Amino acid sequence: MIQPATLSFLRERYDIVYCDVWGVIRDGHRLLPPAIEALRAFRRSGGFVCLVSNSPSRAPAMAAMLQRMGMPADAVDAMVTSGDAIHAELAVRTPGKAFRVGPPDMDDDLYAGLEIEFTDLASADFIACTGPDDYWKGKPEDYRGMLETALERGLDLVCANPDIIVQAGDRLVYCAGAIARLYTQMGGRSIVAGKPHRPIYELARAAAEAAGRTVDLSRVLAIGDGPETDIAGACRTGIDSLYITEGIHGADIEGDSPVPETVADMLARYDVEATWMATALVWQA
Repeated sequence: MIQPATLSFLRERYDIVYCDVWGVIRDGHRLLPPAIEALRAFRRSGGFVCLVSNSPSRAPAMAAMLQRMGMPADAVDAMVTSGDAIHAELAVRTPGKAFRVGPPDMDDDLYAGLEIEFTDLASADFIACTGPDDYWKGKPEDYRGMLETALERGLDLVCANPDIIVQAGDRLVYCAGAIARLYTQMGGRSIVAGKPHRPIYELARAAAEAAGRTVDLSRVLAIGDGPETDIAGACRTGIDSLYITEGIHGADIEGDSPVPETVADMLARYDVEATWMATALVWQA
């Protein structure tokens, strides 16, 4: 049965953490100081911290964004993103033409250096999706008509962010994963590489090994608030997980201090189990 825990309590059990970003160390508008301090304390104690994010931006762009938000340099050792993981899939499709779905002024770094021409759907070789065009209001159903046309043409949808929904302040917003899931349900082929899929975890492992760490999966802890991404990915990868209950499914869990049975029941709806739980990421209570 899942049990409550702080990161300090878990330190003796784990040497490496793969930590989610949205819903764990930031709420969409700001960083969460107790979570940042927890990561700093873990590192000071000799642990290794790798941020593992489903952001469609690549790691350098995410690092710059977090730095602008006030992320201290000593909070993390490395970071990998869904954008990093999907980049190889985009590269093998170049030179090529893509129908772009996503906020027009975001995630340009994902396509930098690639020979991709953005074109209309009738001329496209595939769909490149980083999220709804309207970041705040876009919904997957907005794209059903476009996806029907794409399905008729047999186009693949390359999804740079497998998240279905994320917390942005006090709001929940749809992500590229919601569009990709709809396309799959319609019979289309969606290609993803971020959480919960293996490529992003291979990047995280490589980052730890590049820093001189021996990766013993029994000593790795995944931290996240997404049952279908963070917790499912941990289960698939064979590592333990710390589920953050105040994240995107906080409204689905009754009470300010949910009991393990309630959290386990909620996670069971997604056919996953977490090892540990915490209302929020903190070093110690």
